[in-house]
Amino acid sequence: MSVNKVILVGNVGQDPKVKYTGPGQAIAEFALATTERAHTNADGVQIPERTEWHRIVMNGQNALFAERYIRKGTKLYIEGKLRTRVWEDRTSIKHYVTEVYVDTFDFLGRSSNT
Repeated sequence: MSVNKVILVGNVGQDPKVKYTGPGQAIAEFALATTERAHTNADGVQIPERTEWHRIVMNGQNALFAERYIRKGTKLYIEGKLRTRVWEDRTSIKHYVTEVYVDTFDFLGRSSNT
């Protein structure tokens, strides 16, 4: 048995970019930031705040919904799976990108700084 499940709660970093691969077949992509708070560990060492950026991909109805309602600063809860794809540029260099393919999501509100 194996499990490929990702759960993220974070803020959208940019308005979704939507592409159409056919009639009604949309793909939305955007960045989501998750931040670990700064804290002091048991030894008194201060650990600074750390932000990670995730590439999010939505398909079908989720992508159409993203196009209409998701904007930079929106706080989202996302459940999905990790997928890594490989592509080769014009100079034959391979590039790897890991993305979160969304199964379900929910709005948690807007970020306080937008």
